[in-house]
Amino acid sequence: MNKTADARRRIVAENRKARFNYEIIDTFEAGLVLSGTEVKSLRLGKSNIAESYATEEGGEIWLINSHIPEYLQANRFNHEPRRRRKLLLNKNEVRKLIGAVQREGMSLVPLKIYFNERGRAKLELALAKGKKLHDKRETEKRRDWDRQKARVLRERG
Repeated sequence: MNKTADARRRIVAENRKARFNYEIIDTFEAGLVLSGTEVKSLRLGKSNIAESYATEEGGEIWLINSHIPEYLQANRFNHEPRRRRKLLLNKNEVRKLIGAVQREGMSLVPLKIYFNERGRAKLELALAKGKKLHDKRETEKRRDWDRQKARVLRERG
């Protein structure tokens, strides 16, 4: 991506622990059903999806436990910060996600919320498998080794 595309695709909230705790199998871009005050609050960039997850209910995918703080200028028309939010996905994507969660025991983990080129709030949703403790240790070792290798190459190179 070039700089103009990066500026248009502005990340609002990111779940940084997700890639450490889960092995990401596939990612999907989902729309969010939001109220007006939620969009304004997202534009301020103070939301949090670190402890959130997605689940299937009634043939639809819902985002649970995401925190979008109240918009201060909205007074009595404000939204509830931790309400459940419906995710907008293609029917085939919903079927694929529901099947993977039910049959293979995978998890639906939100990775980030961002605004796309058209200014719409989108959620990057991952179909993921939980890592065991030894897998997490392996990831940590690999990351440390890559850092050391980069340091050596910078010094010599």
